[in-house]
Amino acid sequence: MQTVTSPHPAARKTARPRADALRNRERIVTAAREMFVEHGPDAPLDEIARRAGVGNATVYRNFPDRDALVREVVCSVMDRTVRAGQEALAESGDAFEALERFVHVSADERISALCPMIAGTFDEHHPDLVAARERVERIVGDLMDRAREAGLLRPDVGVGDLMVAVAQLSRPPAGTGCLSADRFVHRHLQLFLDGLRAPARSVLPGTTVTLEDLRQV
Repeated sequence: MQTVTSPHPAARKTARPRADALRNRERIVTAAREMFVEHGPDAPLDEIARRAGVGNATVYRNFPDRDALVREVVCSVMDRTVRAGQEALAESGDAFEALERFVHVSADERISALCPMIAGTFDEHHPDLVAARERVERIVGDLMDRAREAGLLRPDVGVGDLMVAVAQLSRPPAGTGCLSADRFVHRHLQLFLDGLRAPARSVLPGTTVTLEDLRQV
């Protein structure tokens, strides 16, 4: 009979630090997201470390500079909104309800408070950021296409229209009273969403705003 030996004690010990390191990284990103929303992208890194319950060295071991941390926070927020959109598509039988659910979750994730930080802090063309942004754009397009095909979304709005409106309505910039605006957000977003329903009650001025239009602004 073949004897199965236990892993060497040293080998067993190597797994725990990796798990601990992952948990520490997640705590840092969560704390940084909260601090950035409350105080903006210049929130002190030592305060982020304190809120995360880790030492300053742990923060710098995971994120060599502020830009890397900001980028990770923004990408993680965008990825959570993508997952929310995917769940809405899979679980909701009403195509417009799925779109509504995604918009409200995006507001709760404070995506429009955090994403503007990328313009002034690091390379907005970083591959990780570009990939995360493309995932968001793709899920928004899928949600809108499904609602439009069901005859529930007015035909004269594009992905760019939705993204601009959500960014303008959902949150002020991080650190400028972002939290105090919470009580207005979902009310105003729902007013906007009701205006997207078909049949349209008016003719919109101008032309449909596309993602390419946004990139040229």
